[in-house]
Amino acid sequence: MSSSSRILVALSGGVDSAVAALQLQRAGYDVEAAYMKNWINEDEIIGDCPWQQDITDARAVAEHLGIPFRVVNLMQEYRERVVAYLLDGYQRGLTPNPDVMCNRDIKFGVFAQWARGHGFDAVATGHYAQRRPLDAVAGVVDPGSPAAAGPFALIEGADPNKDQTYFLALMSQAQLALARFPIGHLQKPELRRLAAEAGLPNATKKDSQGICFIGQIKMADFLREYVPDAPGPIVRATDDTVLGEHRGLHFYTLGQRRGIGIPSNTDGKAYVVVGKRAADRALLVAFDGPDAPGLHQSEVKVHSLRWNTPTPPTTATDLEGKVRYRDPRVPLHFSPDPDDPTAATISFRDPQRGLASGQILALYDGPRLLGGGVYL
Repeated sequence: MSSSSRILVALSGGVDSAVAALQLQRAGYDVEAAYMKNWINEDEIIGDCPWQQDITDARAVAEHLGIPFRVVNLMQEYRERVVAYLLDGYQRGLTPNPDVMCNRDIKFGVFAQWARGHGFDAVATGHYAQRRPLDAVAGVVDPGSPAAAGPFALIEGADPNKDQTYFLALMSQAQLALARFPIGHLQKPELRRLAAEAGLPNATKKDSQGICFIGQIKMADFLREYVPDAPGPIVRATDDTVLGEHRGLHFYTLGQRRGIGIPSNTDGKAYVVVGKRAADRALLVAFDGPDAPGLHQSEVKVHSLRWNTPTPPTTATDLEGKVRYRDPRVPLHFSPDPDDPTAATISFRDPQRGLASGQILALYDGPRLLGGGVYL
């Protein structure tokens, strides 16, 4: 890709995307910036979604760098593709991941399409991930500026504490071809140093937590506003003893220990959620430990598989996977469904704790992200 290419940077107001813009500008690209307006706290739910401050901070970064800035309103698309998915999932007893869907359907979906329609060649974000041509020399990172053609591989970010490839698990090769990750080769302390040295106005801004449309409120408070309560019994899974009542299964997820609403026993053992029973809306709990029924799984099925690699596995093979964002890669055996190319059976070498339906499994070949699927 030549340095004359036009790249639209998704400025969030945070320091990561700000340094992404800085890196591309220093590399000689024709850089512009946009803030994606996905959600405002229009329903006045408890809490704060700091979108106004984020726009102010993003605009200040663009002005400091001397690059054009605009706000792209994607509120309708976000509500239809991400918020509806989130609420529908919880209402059906699943544990959805809105961050993964936002990347797939919004940032590298409608936003990338908007950018292409306005003459941009690529979209850049502040993700800690590395995009490399498949034929690149091993160990050579791609900060967004190689002239090599695709197909491309998606590699974990150089900072193991900040790697965000898990959240990109459902991207396609076509989306990857349009994506740029200019900070993926940086460690966070180095990124902060670059921001300070460049005088970026948000150089010391704290990293955001969660996703903007939920803002500073708890997920439970958000769900309470949009999903009606559906009370049911809290049941001990080992003997079907009723221990209490819950407000709705959508407030809980497999493996949850805190906030269940029942006390531990006199020996100090803690209850953990081990399942949900739709027939009577029962929340199933057991004492936490290796013997808790249903808490640890050695085999799961996944659906809605999506690959960024041009050669996804078509036969049973050994891979690695991240079962959650903060978890390390673990060895697994991938067995594709012979009748459905978007489904597979996953066998873990070691049992995994709390794999909830609706969550995302990211699939890797070493540090290279291949794709991902959704737990059935």
